[in-house]
Amino acid sequence: MQKNQRILLYLLILIAGASWIILSANTTSATGETSAPQAGFAAPDFTLKTTDGEEYTLSELKGSAVLVNLWATWCPPCRAEMPAIEKMYQEYKDKGFVVLAINMTYQDDPTNVVPFIQEYGLTFPILLEETSDVASAYQLRSLPSSYFINRAGIIQEVVIGGPMSEALLRTRIEQILK
Repeated sequence: MQKNQRILLYLLILIAGASWIILSANTTSATGETSAPQAGFAAPDFTLKTTDGEEYTLSELKGSAVLVNLWATWCPPCRAEMPAIEKMYQEYKDKGFVVLAINMTYQDDPTNVVPFIQEYGLTFPILLEETSDVASAYQLRSLPSSYFINRAGIIQEVVIGGPMSEALLRTRIEQILK
């Protein structure tokens, strides 16, 4: 292969690679035009019910700072962080902070949810995810997974795994309340 042919081949490979990167990149901004389960993007919307049948829709909570926490009763880190989440909820709820704790009911025993709520004295909404639609929208990979969403509905921080400490929760909550 001659030198000119190699240069042409390298240029074609470079152009093809750059084209692929540009075409496959998500160029939508964080203005809410698209949803992605990552910081800087609009939080994927959902509507779920509590154990009492009360319905919550995330998009209806715009104006509030929201913690979406995906969890299960069998998950040790989920159990460990619930008291801290409850404490922070009590401390910040009057400032516009909302917790939506979504039990992954499709991979949990639904009969364990109400006893879990009672055992931990949880007062924030516990929503039941029975279809895996929310888990898919949030690209759930590990429990617990927490999404700190600001008043505009934009995810500010994602915390995968746990348990989250009170200090971490306090810092993130104060950021989304701004």
